[in-house]
Amino acid sequence: MTVNKISFVGSFPRVTKCPKKEDPEYAFIGRSNVGKSSLINAMVDRSNLAHTSGKPGKTQLLNFYKVNDSWMICDLPGYGYAKLSKKHRASLEKMVRSYLERRIQLQCAFVLIDSNIPPQQIDLEFINWLGANGIPFVIVFTKADKPKKKKLEANIEAFQAAMLENWAEMPQQFITSSQEKTGTEEILSFIEDINTQFFESL
Repeated sequence: MTVNKISFVGSFPRVTKCPKKEDPEYAFIGRSNVGKSSLINAMVDRSNLAHTSGKPGKTQLLNFYKVNDSWMICDLPGYGYAKLSKKHRASLEKMVRSYLERRIQLQCAFVLIDSNIPPQQIDLEFINWLGANGIPFVIVFTKADKPKKKKLEANIEAFQAAMLENWAEMPQQFITSSQEKTGTEEILSFIEDINTQFFESL
């Protein structure tokens, strides 16, 4: 898929305020500072579409982007940012989970996992919550250019092993680097396949 056109639709504080159009929609989520905005920028070949920051916790609303006048990206707030107050973290978590549970346009959630570090319990718990609530998702390993190849492979294998303690099989996975744009074409092809099925079913 080639991204010919993309535009910022808006930022919304709760799911009931989100755009009403029934375009197929794809959510991107992960721990704070996992490289979510950088991956979105790399996917759509724009350097500053989604705001990136060295400080985690910057995304605190539901941010929507329209792609090729036919489908939507939703950039969700990251989870696990300790410097936010307990009340603020709980509010963001409620907003995100409400969106994931209630957004009928959502086709798939892309759960971003930092391939540069060992498995994190907070990621595994969030994935298990998605499964328990029947929300379709795939795994996206980010920052694949950071660790050496052996460490990258070891971290991914460790995460897969941790997941398979509760899952019968792994969902589809992508290995990405925003810096090198590795894996972005594969993600776009995956989205294009779902979009094709979506529009054929109308």
